[in-house]
Amino acid sequence: MTTTSIPMNAPPQTRHGSESETSPEEVLALARTLRWEIGGDFHQTLMETIYTDAARIADRAVTRPGEKPRFDLDRTIDGLVTSRRWGIPIMILMFTAVFWITITGANIPSQMLSNLLIGTIYPALQQAAAAIGMPWWLSGFLIDGMYLATAWVVSVMLPPMAIFFPLFTLLEDFGYLPRVAFNLDNIYKKSGAHGKQSLSMMMGFGCNAAGIVSTRIIDSPRERLIAILTNNFALCNGRWPTQILLATIFIGALAPVYMAGLISALAVVGIAMLGIVISFLVSGMLSRSLLKGEVSTFSLELPPFRPPRVLQTIYTSFIDRTLYVLWRAVVFAAPAGAVIWLVSNITINGTSAAQYIINVLDPIGLLFGLNGVILLAYVVAIPANEIVIPTILMLTVMTLGATNLGAGAGVMFETESNAATKAILTAGGWTVLTAISVMLFSLLHNPCSTTIYTIYKETGSKKWATVSTLLPLAMGFAVTFVVAQVWRLVFGAG
Repeated sequence: MTTTSIPMNAPPQTRHGSESETSPEEVLALARTLRWEIGGDFHQTLMETIYTDAARIADRAVTRPGEKPRFDLDRTIDGLVTSRRWGIPIMILMFTAVFWITITGANIPSQMLSNLLIGTIYPALQQAAAAIGMPWWLSGFLIDGMYLATAWVVSVMLPPMAIFFPLFTLLEDFGYLPRVAFNLDNIYKKSGAHGKQSLSMMMGFGCNAAGIVSTRIIDSPRERLIAILTNNFALCNGRWPTQILLATIFIGALAPVYMAGLISALAVVGIAMLGIVISFLVSGMLSRSLLKGEVSTFSLELPPFRPPRVLQTIYTSFIDRTLYVLWRAVVFAAPAGAVIWLVSNITINGTSAAQYIINVLDPIGLLFGLNGVILLAYVVAIPANEIVIPTILMLTVMTLGATNLGAGAGVMFETESNAATKAILTAGGWTVLTAISVMLFSLLHNPCSTTIYTIYKETGSKKWATVSTLLPLAMGFAVTFVVAQVWRLVFGAG
């Protein structure tokens, strides 16, 4: 006879003996002893506890005839944030507020970091390199390439991430994000996808690779594959800074100063909502063509609202999200800066290798409202979306010859404000159309290498990993092409 749990007050031979040393008589004797220890009214006490809990639940949940409805804060909030009429508008309003706080709050700390890392430390490193007689090519490779790219990523990305991620985590901790999934569930079902895809999409807003892994909660292989193929349309951590920066310096600049922050936030929310709409459309297209099948249902249990643990949330989000994403950006930014410096300084007949590539890509990029610099930057930035803008800026400086910037080829310029960033992009031929096209392409282009590898591991198929890479890329080119042609038709060349 096997004994699975023996009390600590049992005889030593019972507690420590093997199965052969415990006889049935000993077990029965122990059971009789324990029965009297719990008392003769155990059954009555148990029943009273059950009925007390049932009465408490009934008093909270049931309104009897003649009684006034009881006020329940959770139900009142749920009645608003999950209602058919107000659920989606409240969601848009909440995310707009988050982005507005992020955009308006990040400017000053970003400028302070830029002044420190680029305005103070960078010249000191150059002076130190000159003092020890470091060769120009080595100092250029290490300082002008690797260090400046890394410094720019830190100064521009850290402040908005340090604000955005804690706010986003507070909404998650409060219990609001499952309500967003609830609001989107019915739309996903109508598009032929599984309702749980809304949950994997919310994970994708943090990291697309994590969103891909989270699709394991979907039992249907067909519906799980749809969720995998469309998860890239949820803006991940690495793409938020690009959206926020371009919306701030180009879209917000079109509005009066007092409205600039709000307009920038609405632009970012608009891009994020467009990604959700496109995920609906692509899910519907796939479920009616390549991945036909019946839509399955599921039960979504909404967790209770909880008071946010503000200090703990700020700490954990900073450690788990902000520093993680920043470290990932730094790891990829440093080698990317080195590569860009090399291709900018390796010349063929007096022209850099990067310039040759950009000249070839320029006519293609212009068709989509982009340019050769942007297309080359997206090729270099395949390992991580976080380094797209630093790569664009370094290549832009290189193509301009850095004549007015006091920098050499492939050297990151010294930015002390968003105005300086806009000035260098504008000098590189950027317009509002270019900014809009990059924002759209950032939403729709191929996943990063980490996400592509995760898709391959989750599906076990090179075919679907290729489809998940090329499908959004084709959509990115299609959408930007249409937008560019319509823009030029309405507003002229841009």
